[in-house]
Amino acid sequence: MPFLPVRRRARQAARTLLLSGSIMLLPAATGAAPAGTSGADRADILITGGTIYDGGTGKPYVGDVALKGDRIVYVGRAAPMQAAQRIDAKGMIVAPGFIDAHTHADGFLRSSDAAERVNPAWLDQGVSTVVIGVDGYGTPDVGADAAKIEASGVGTNFIPFVGFGAVRQRVLGQDARAPNAQELSAMKALVAKGMCEGATGFSAGLFYAPQSFAKTDEVIAVAREAAVRGGLYDTHQRDESSYSIGLLGSVREAIEIGKKAGMPVHFAHLKALGVDVQGQAPAVIAEIDAARKAGHDVTADQYPWLASGSSLDASLLPRWAVDGGGDALLKRLDDATTLARIRREMAENMRRRGGAKSLLLIAQGFPWTGKTLEEVATQWQLDPRDAALRIIRQSVEKDAGRGTAVASFNMAQADVDLLMRQPWMVTSSDGSNGHPRMFATFPEKYVRYVRDRKVIDLGTFVRQSTGRTADIYRIDHRGYLRPGYYADVVVIDPARYAPRADYMHPRELSVGVAKLFVNGALAVSDSQATGTTAGRALLRPTPAHCPPE
Repeated sequence: MPFLPVRRRARQAARTLLLSGSIMLLPAATGAAPAGTSGADRADILITGGTIYDGGTGKPYVGDVALKGDRIVYVGRAAPMQAAQRIDAKGMIVAPGFIDAHTHADGFLRSSDAAERVNPAWLDQGVSTVVIGVDGYGTPDVGADAAKIEASGVGTNFIPFVGFGAVRQRVLGQDARAPNAQELSAMKALVAKGMCEGATGFSAGLFYAPQSFAKTDEVIAVAREAAVRGGLYDTHQRDESSYSIGLLGSVREAIEIGKKAGMPVHFAHLKALGVDVQGQAPAVIAEIDAARKAGHDVTADQYPWLASGSSLDASLLPRWAVDGGGDALLKRLDDATTLARIRREMAENMRRRGGAKSLLLIAQGFPWTGKTLEEVATQWQLDPRDAALRIIRQSVEKDAGRGTAVASFNMAQADVDLLMRQPWMVTSSDGSNGHPRMFATFPEKYVRYVRDRKVIDLGTFVRQSTGRTADIYRIDHRGYLRPGYYADVVVIDPARYAPRADYMHPRELSVGVAKLFVNGALAVSDSQATGTTAGRALLRPTPAHCPPE
């Protein structure tokens, strides 16, 4: 596929979107307030007397925040203005709307159900912006996809990535092979297209097939197309455990990809997963700190749960078994010799996960929902591997994989605590169906790690959920309470802010958000989403190395 024509089509699509007015391309960050945001202006909304955490590193203080239209027009101790509406925030926390650094909110944002597109799972946590297209799943058709989502009406802002998995699958399908020169060129062109249409960066999920089939050099070659256009490398690294190259080997690989491609590296949901690597957080931190000291921009996000969310097939099946997709897997399971090999390797994968008792089946609406794999195996009088294969087979044949979701209890508390304290760490949910992290990550972190266990303080919690995240993703005029910034503002009752979702009831909405404004519109009032769809696609301005109009 010739490179230039693809870029020309991408630019043409972006121009069409701009002319339609459906996508807002933000100006480059300058920190200057736009015209018409003088503190002397009359405000629409005045939030008074709250304890202000502005997203930065300064100390909190009691003061006022004024909003006018979709902008903040005043932040300080006493607003010199009147307002159409006043909100008494005495005793409340006033902060920038939270930014979730890694989500699978795509399903909500693309839903045919208007109530789901409001995105209450995130809004009721105080989240105003979600990052999507992660783990390599982001479509290269960034412009058209963003326009469609925004036009349908959504409750949160969203930031798209273009994904290695989506690109590789479009060109190579599910095959476990390297691309030839023409195929590599096509993959690179798709990444360039996504970046030219406003993606923030390039995401990869090298743990997952078919991305796992790619060698490091292939990832570097494709990632460079994002790098030359100012993109960030966001990675679900190849191994968070001991499946292939090991946790530390995988950390080094990710940093190498960033260095050789020439781009910042961001580790998604950083963790030490499984019995073989628990306790390795200090070594992971040392690798990242060494890279940063050498001048490489390396950061990470993390969710505050001891159980990861995955699927039985990703957790237990060897990667070679899924080469070619579901139909190829079923053929291998029907061959006695191949099945015996799969079962042998599944035993080792189950061990590193902590055994069948550590895998909680969380897919909703199935007979096994809410049971551990060990419990299901006992009920069916099967070896846990065979119980898992029965679920996987049924899901491939009938449910498109829906029934295989698991919460895998595989992390050590000491590792989670230590990673959370790092100055380059921010908050993410990795929110996916069946795991409470989708509905409860931010209040869970507040209650468990700030209020109860005091692993971090409140100022760090807010910064890890707002300004630091905005800095990493270079989100223009968001993440801070500053005049001229967009009016994404949350007011939290610290006595009531809490999760309601748990592993048995993963879809319970959180409580304690008194008010949440998204682009100046009231999105949550007294822990209830208002139904307002003020969310926007936050696309980056057209970078260099894109075709002219």
